[in-house]
Order: sequence, then structure tokens, then C-alpha cells
Amino acid sequence: MWWIYALLSALFASLTAIFAKIGITGVNSNLATAIRTVIILIVAWGIVLARGETRGITTLSKQNLIFLVISGIATGLSWIFYFKALQIGKVSQVAPVDKLSVSLTIVLSVLFLGETLTLKTAIGALLIIGGTVLLILE
Repeated sequence: MWWIYALLSALFASLTAIFAKIGITGVNSNLATAIRTVIILIVAWGIVLARGETRGITTLSKQNLIFLVISGIATGLSWIFYFKALQIGKVSQVAPVDKLSVSLTIVLSVLFLGETLTLKTAIGALLIIGGTVLLILE
């Protein structure tokens, strides 16, 4: 079941790149990111409120909050740099290079979370890295 959500995530991420490229034409990329963030805020809180999931707030630990805040900061910085890259680059190059995050996440998950690096995962990460290098070199 997880893979259905992952595929939907990939679909909407690709649509994000296309719509963002069209939407940032002639617009400051930081302003565009801020507008996008407000929309995401409204949608996310709308889902939480509609599903009655706000009661989970009281169960958050200090560690949960710290790491969710850090994650939010990382997400914000990612979006700011992504929108700037989209503004000055081609979507067909920027979006795949952005997905280098998959390989970086694999490495970081091994280093910080102690996850096991299988041969299959290592080969997949190396293929992503190789494809990214090909796209950057033109």
C-alpha cells in the first residue's frame, strides 16, 4: 500500500515542477515559494481539521517538535533553492537533479538512522547519481 502513496507523491511532484515553472514566469522565486507555502499550509491544516486529527498535537514530544521544526526548515530551504533553479533552468534538468535527494537520503539513512545498505539499493543510488551527472554535464 505504501507504494501507491509513493507513486502519487511522484505524480504530484512532477506536476509541481511543471506548474511551478509556468507560475514563476516573471515572478521573484522567493515570493513564489512564499505563496506556494501558504497554499500548502491551508491544504495541510484543512485535511487535519477535516479528519479530526488535531488531538495528536498533545502527544508530541519535545524531540518530535524539534525534529519537525528542523525538517520544516530543511523543506523551506529546499523549496527556495528549487524554485530559483526552476526559474533559471529547464524543468527537464532541474527536476531530475533535485531527485538526487533520493541518493543523498539513502546515504544519510545509513549514516544517521543505521539502516542497512543493500547491494540493490547501492546500485540504484549509483545509477541515480550517474544520471544526475549526465544531466548536469549536458
